[in-house]
Amino acid sequence: MSLFKRKSKDTGNDVYAFISGNTIPITEVNDPVFSAKTLGDGLAIIPSGELICAPCAGTISMVAEGSNHAVGMTLANGAEILIHVGLDTVSLNGKGFKILVKEGQKVKPGTKLLKFDKSFIESKGFDTACVFVLTNCEDFPDVRFFTGQDVVQNETVICSF
Repeated sequence: MSLFKRKSKDTGNDVYAFISGNTIPITEVNDPVFSAKTLGDGLAIIPSGELICAPCAGTISMVAEGSNHAVGMTLANGAEILIHVGLDTVSLNGKGFKILVKEGQKVKPGTKLLKFDKSFIESKGFDTACVFVLTNCEDFPDVRFFTGQDVVQNETVICSF
């Protein structure tokens, strides 16, 4: 069984949980930009941890300079993903966040991307939902997102192409 799982990881068609927690559909995210799929389709993870890791191999295409609350990646299959920590957290101006990668950097599954202080963010009254958006979802009509489950960072598939 573990051999099959390893083989599945090598296909590059699966995206793994970038943080442990519970997945919800993007339509349930408490932010109209995300819930209306304005930026693309996806899901959110209600986090149990404070470290965001690369959900698969790719290249860092964007880091939210200054606010440090989001990272973008381009995958080998051309998928463009955005990982956004918290809702309206851009207004914290980087307080409680630390980016661990640079734009243009190639990353492997599990590479540490971003750390955040969950308690600090919550103490300021912000939702800590971590949103995963496939921003070019029109290029991937068969993509599937897996929600309504507890996920383990770097182990549980959350998206499949």
